[in-house]
Amino acid sequence: MVSSSHEALHRIFQEDPGLFARAVKGLGVLFDTPVSASPLPTDLTENRPVERRVDTLLRMETTDGGSFVLAVESQGRRDPDKSASWAYYLSHLYAKYRLPPVLLVVCPDRSTAAWAARQVDIGPPQWPSLTLRPLVLGPDDLPVIDSPEEAARDIPLTVLSAALHRRDTDADAILKALATALKGLLADDENTAGILIELTEQGLGKTPAADLWRHLMAADLSFFQSQTAQNLRAEGRAEGRAEDILLLLDRRGIGVSEEDRERIVGCSDLDTLGIWFTRAITAMSTAELFAPTETGSGA
Repeated sequence: MVSSSHEALHRIFQEDPGLFARAVKGLGVLFDTPVSASPLPTDLTENRPVERRVDTLLRMETTDGGSFVLAVESQGRRDPDKSASWAYYLSHLYAKYRLPPVLLVVCPDRSTAAWAARQVDIGPPQWPSLTLRPLVLGPDDLPVIDSPEEAARDIPLTVLSAALHRRDTDADAILKALATALKGLLADDENTAGILIELTEQGLGKTPAADLWRHLMAADLSFFQSQTAQNLRAEGRAEGRAEDILLLLDRRGIGVSEEDRERIVGCSDLDTLGIWFTRAITAMSTAELFAPTETGSGA
């Protein structure tokens, strides 16, 4: 199962797709501000027993009437296999959607960001057929946002700044500015504020900054006892348990149809997911997984 900090670094772009254009300005790359964004299926698996999934995938429509496909990858460490995977993603997306694909890699540490930003030529040295050039956001590519006024102007960008600077000495100032900005947002849109608060906590991972953030929320916003926060945490636990079930079935060689996968991923009831997880340990098919309980009601 992927870590929650991994999730935050790409999910923030789902919550505010326009964040992409604002965030990469610091890289010297200008994109028109999107006027709309549509989530696309992240499963790039072919009809072979090789599963390929991009973290976040969005179709972006821009003010000039253009379109492109944005793939966002959250990368926490170096992985020698990633260059091949990313090249596959871009080629597959171009072939499938016939739109220009853009790969954004978000890295919470400088070493991984420097590694991910390398240009990779694919092919013989005398004539590379493909060149991989991902856009990379690391701690040095996003500004430190440490004033409440600046944070209030772009709260999603401040959330991303906090996640990328979580191990820096500036983290405390960013989080205090962000907490102040979120007070105003809570009064106008509690649901959006709740999502951004939860993404901030996830993005901070297991760092001292995460402890400060929980203290700020408890002391200043009294948010973690609200129903919204409880619902958000339950949703995260359900998603994680669904991923555990699918991984267990995969490791045991149990075939899962797309319909069954959607049923598992779409379930938000933790009790039902718990039953399915227990059954997945020994079940020989998804039919056994979904079999009615002894009381006669379907799980």
